[in-house]
Amino acid sequence: MDTLKEILDFEIFRWGDHFIRVHNLVVVLLILVVTAILLWIIKKILFRESKTKKIDTGTTYAIFQIIKYILWVIAISLILDAFGVKITLLLAGSAALLVGVGLGLQQTFNDVISGIILLSERSIKVGDVLEIDTEIVRIQTIGLRTSKGLDRNDISIIIPNSLITTNKVINWSHQSKKTRFSINVGVAYGSDVDKVIRLLEECATDHPDIYKGEHVEARLAGFGASSLDFQLLFYSRDSFRIEKMKSDIRIIVNKKFTENDIVIAFPQLDLHIK
Repeated sequence: MDTLKEILDFEIFRWGDHFIRVHNLVVVLLILVVTAILLWIIKKILFRESKTKKIDTGTTYAIFQIIKYILWVIAISLILDAFGVKITLLLAGSAALLVGVGLGLQQTFNDVISGIILLSERSIKVGDVLEIDTEIVRIQTIGLRTSKGLDRNDISIIIPNSLITTNKVINWSHQSKKTRFSINVGVAYGSDVDKVIRLLEECATDHPDIYKGEHVEARLAGFGASSLDFQLLFYSRDSFRIEKMKSDIRIIVNKKFTENDIVIAFPQLDLHIK
C-alpha cells in the first residue's frame, strides 16, 4: 500500500505552487472512461427504445446529442477541478480575454447556438431532405457547430448551423413522407385533349415508385404560343431522388406519345407574306 501511495503521490510536473501528480492523471483517465461508458450505455438504451416504441430516429439522435454535450461539459469541469483549476476564478480572471475572443468568434458562437436550437427544437432531424439555397440535401448528422448532408450527387456538404436557422429552408420531410411533384409537357394544337390526359396518367401509374395511395392527375394547364400545355401531378416518397423518377416518367411519356401519334410541341412561327 505504501508503494502504491508513493506512486500515486509522485510529482510529474510542477509550476510555481501548482503541480501534477500521478493520481491526478488517474482521476482524469477515470473521468474519461466513465463518461465514454455512460454515453455508450445511454446511446444503446435510447436507440433500442426508439425501435421498440417506434420513436423517430432523428428525434432520438437529437436527444442523444444534447445528453452527450452536457456530459462532456461536466466531465471537462471535473477534469479541470482534478488539476486544481477553479472554473469560477478562471472565468473571472479571463473575462476581458473572453470578450475579445467572443468578438472574433462571433460567427462560431452563432453557429453553436443555432446547433443547440436545432437539437432542442427538432424542427429538422437526421434523415430530413432540405432545400437550402436551391440545393437539395439529405441531413446525415447535426453537430454543435455544423451539420453534414449529402446532395443528389452523393457529395458531402458541411453546412453551418446558422445557415439553417436564419435562412428560408424548405423541409421536404417535415409534414409527410410523401410529396407531390409535377411534370410539364406541351403537345401540338389539334391533339385530342382527353386522350393526352389519359396517356399522361397512365405514364405516371406505370412507374413502380409512384405513391399509389394518392390520386395521379393530369390537367390542361394553359394555351401556349406553340402548344397545349399539360401538367402531370403525382406523389412520391423519394423526394431526394425525384429527378431520376421524373426523367423515367418523361421517357415513358415520349414513348407512349410516339405510339399514339401525339406530337410533343416545339416552338413555331408562322410568317404571312402579302
